Amino acid sequence: LARIVGYGQAAVEPSWLFYAPVKAIPIALERAGWTMGDVDLFEINEAFAAQVLADVKGLEREGYHLPIEKLNIHGGAIALGHPVGASGARVLVTLIHALQANGLKRGLAALCLGGAEGVALAIELE
Repeated sequence: LARIVGYGQAAVEPSWLFYAPVKAIPIALERAGWTMGDVDLFEINEAFAAQVLADVKGLEREGYHLPIEKLNIHGGAIALGHPVGASGARVLVTLIHALQANGLKRGLAALCLGGAEGVALAIELE
């Protein structure tokens, strides 16, 4: 179905909880050997609507441009659900199906965790 080609994890100060994916995404990209331009679709969990917008701005400040048209193309957690304890699975499955439905290959999923941590996973469909 898909293979993991890179992953990243990062922690930030608790007051910056929702910024943690901004730190994890570049690590996953580096481990995959990708740039932002190599990614066909992004799926970033949105605990709150403003969070994903802040992450996009944060990535810009860090030098990473995330084209908004490649982000959460079927809606995010507000539209699709934010299941406690299963957000990672929801985000990953949504990303895989979006890639398949659009004939695309490379995706990056990311989310923040309650302990002010962020994770990111770079995948490639087989």
